[in-house]
Amino acid sequence: MSKQSLTDILNIKHPVLMAPMFLVSNTKMVIEGMKCGIAGCIPALNYRTLEELKTAIQELKAAKTEGGSFGFNLIVNKSNVKYKEQLRMLCDEKVDFIVTSLGSPEETIREAHKAGVKVFCDVTDLAYAKKVESLGADAIIAVNNQAGGHRGNIDPEALIKLLNDNTAIPVISAGGVSTKADLDKMLSYGAVGVSVGSPFIASEESGVSQEYKQACVDYGAGDIVMTERISGTPCTVINTPYVQKVGTKQPWIERILNKNKKLKKWVKMFRFYIGMKATEKAAKEVTYKTVWVAGPSIEETRAILPVQQIVQKLIQ
Repeated sequence: MSKQSLTDILNIKHPVLMAPMFLVSNTKMVIEGMKCGIAGCIPALNYRTLEELKTAIQELKAAKTEGGSFGFNLIVNKSNVKYKEQLRMLCDEKVDFIVTSLGSPEETIREAHKAGVKVFCDVTDLAYAKKVESLGADAIIAVNNQAGGHRGNIDPEALIKLLNDNTAIPVISAGGVSTKADLDKMLSYGAVGVSVGSPFIASEESGVSQEYKQACVDYGAGDIVMTERISGTPCTVINTPYVQKVGTKQPWIERILNKNKKLKKWVKMFRFYIGMKATEKAAKEVTYKTVWVAGPSIEETRAILPVQQIVQKLIQ
């Protein structure tokens, strides 16, 4: 069955979504992406206050061009204490779309659809894909084992085929794309578009330090490892000397506390807070505690470039 393409869903020129990246994504990146005819997405958590979030939305609205689109990512589990007010703001301001992660999107889908806002849901397996489809999601973002950040466990081709064969909504592939050849490959598997993150970290417009950007140039796919020390959920990072020193497994005390049903939620929230603070510090300034989140698609990152040149590598 033919499924609606990402270009039609979002009224964009190219089937590319600039993925939301904690600390990295900003309005400058998305605006430059929209000029090229793609969609861009920013984590709502990149803004400390609702007023800052509202200002960002209004800036994107003012800069939106024909063939471009913008949205925001929401962490929809209990670790995000700002979730409900962020959702209300995104609906009130009528952003083009919301991407949900790490929790049930039921309320987000219901409230967003009332406001005419589309909802795409991150999934890593069929069971969750069928769940979000039943809740009314507009598309699935299939997070495969080549993705950066919180990645899945299934390779791109197998995951896209699995979801396409068993759901009726469009599948957007996330992970393993840094060139036009990669994009074409995902489309040939049956994806309606792709979500691309890591190649944009080393953009001139991204909001992180030059050291973080340069690391994405200097390191490659073989330097990416999984760590449990950021959010409590396995996450991909560059294997810097600091990461090698502290290891990638949860501290033993957290492993024990996570087995307690009453304490598990609070332990996860604590780990999320500590991990995000460490990541934020490493992303913004030089520190020996270098925890840089990235995926294996940095393999094709050869230089720090403007967003528009990175987009050209994806569409030409």
